[in-house]
Amino acid sequence: MVNVGDKPVTTREAVASGHVRMSAATVEAIRQRRTPKGDPLEIAKIAGLMAAKKTAELIPLCHPLPLNHAGVELTLTGDGVSITATARTDARTGVEMEALTAVSVAALTLYDMCKAIDRGMVIGEIRLESKTGGRSGDYKRSET
Repeated sequence: MVNVGDKPVTTREAVASGHVRMSAATVEAIRQRRTPKGDPLEIAKIAGLMAAKKTAELIPLCHPLPLNHAGVELTLTGDGVSITATARTDARTGVEMEALTAVSVAALTLYDMCKAIDRGMVIGEIRLESKTGGRSGDYKRSET
């Protein structure tokens, strides 16, 4: 692990996003609450929150962090589900991995919840949108 002992404790926040592309029939099944395993949006949200809290157990050499906040939002779109995760802490290192892990596990959970309907789903566009705090300063994705 990287030694962060000399870094000051600061408030840090990260936002990540991703998308699960799926057939129109799968989107409609979610919208009408006709999926075999129950509500995939609610289960994926819970899975993403749990993953954010367990990131250091999943990602080698990742520091365990006390999260002040973790949030996962899932939005049904015309071609699938958009996922946004936020993680916040007061610590010596950032929470980018917690936000990215939350999005990734939420996406995998959506796939698992809907695979009986659509095995052709595509998980993609998982990325850091922004981060604040820390020595390296703030970051905001620019669409160029």
